[in-house]
Amino acid sequence: MAAYVIGQLEIFDKERYKSYLAGFMPIFQRYDGELLATTSGKTTVVEGDWGFPSTVVMKFPSRTKAEEWLADPEYRELAEHRHKSAKCNLAVIDGVG
Repeated sequence: MAAYVIGQLEIFDKERYKSYLAGFMPIFQRYDGELLATTSGKTTVVEGDWGFPSTVVMKFPSRTKAEEWLADPEYRELAEHRHKSAKCNLAVIDGVG
């Protein structure tokens, strides 16, 4: 069953964040990740509170693949650029059916 990774971001160092983006896709695709949606500006919140202004939705073929991607040593190293350039919430959720 598919799994989804939902990210909320507030980027405070755009130049450093570019380093994260530059290495992201090759590692992401190694785990059959698919980028489904991302905000080009601010997320439109229609009810409740949303942690940060930007949102990304990613799909993996399974929770196992998503967790393997998150644990990949090369990705963990790359994610340091994100940690130092943005505030972020990440969640892994299971697909339905």
